[in-house]
Amino acid sequence: MEQGLRSRDGFKLRRSQILLASAQGQTPSQIARHVGCTAQTVRNVIRAFEDQGLGCLVAQSSRPKTTQSTFDEAGREQLRNLLRRSPRELGQPHSLWSLPMLAAVAQAQGMTDKRVSGVTMHHTLKAMGIEWKRAKAHITSPDPQYELKKRQRDRLIELAQQPGWGLGYLDEVWWSRFALPTLQAWSEVEALQLESRTANNADPDPKAIACYGVWFRALGQMLLRFVDQRPISEITCSFLAWLCHQVRQFQVFVLVWDNASWHNSKQVRQWIRDHNAQVKQSGQGVRLIICRLPVKSPWLNAIEPKWMHGKRAIIDPGRTLSAQELKTRICTYFDCPLLEPLAKQVS
Repeated sequence: MEQGLRSRDGFKLRRSQILLASAQGQTPSQIARHVGCTAQTVRNVIRAFEDQGLGCLVAQSSRPKTTQSTFDEAGREQLRNLLRRSPRELGQPHSLWSLPMLAAVAQAQGMTDKRVSGVTMHHTLKAMGIEWKRAKAHITSPDPQYELKKRQRDRLIELAQQPGWGLGYLDEVWWSRFALPTLQAWSEVEALQLESRTANNADPDPKAIACYGVWFRALGQMLLRFVDQRPISEITCSFLAWLCHQVRQFQVFVLVWDNASWHNSKQVRQWIRDHNAQVKQSGQGVRLIICRLPVKSPWLNAIEPKWMHGKRAIIDPGRTLSAQELKTRICTYFDCPLLEPLAKQVS
């Protein structure tokens, strides 16, 4: 123990100090004040010396001596069978499993006594040989003014934080009834295999449905309006008029969108100028400030990931959805009402 006082190992040095002080008749409280630990720590060291002798001066591994899995062999087999079923069959709102969803269903079916954490599910699935499959892709913008436009976007986002201002990210998307998005899921196979689908000529529904959307990131809210045919300048103006009514609580509304032709057309630019002039003259309504993003830079528009997450959540790999069922699932996922679609005015 006296040699331990000269040791470079802090663990051995402290325990040697505690044991020598105890041999001199000091109480655990006195030793704790001198060494700088708790009295219970001193008692633990003394008890370890009584059980192990000088072996207690060597630090042991902090890992637990035994581990017990949350799922036994039968539970793991039940979990494997559960992963092979669609979550929608069990009343879930999505078609692909996530770790929290899997933990909730496992508890509901009696596989676990309480809701386990996502980390526990992750380690359990990994031990079963089931891993998370994800595809990655990287793109860059060819816009020579990318940095300038990005700084302008960041400045407008900062301005929109002041009282009376609002911020929204606008974009249009096509929801296909046949094309399947790239999926990410827990799987035993190397990768998910998606089968291509073909349209039936007797099917009266369109192959895909277009819609406008505005994402309020600060509120976590989405506004949607479907389109009868495809996005054009006239329908864009109609959507902006409807949007201005929805955000009338703001004085100024910053709208971030890309450089689609129906965004930059003369008709849309003129509508925005006329609308802002009318708001300024009457003193009523919301003024629009448009932020146009660099070319081919979807990562700067916060609504883009929402489209991808939505497509992965609403698909049904087993069958083709009808147009009405597709719209209903989209609105249910984004928690927004299903309104009449926007259409071109017939002159």
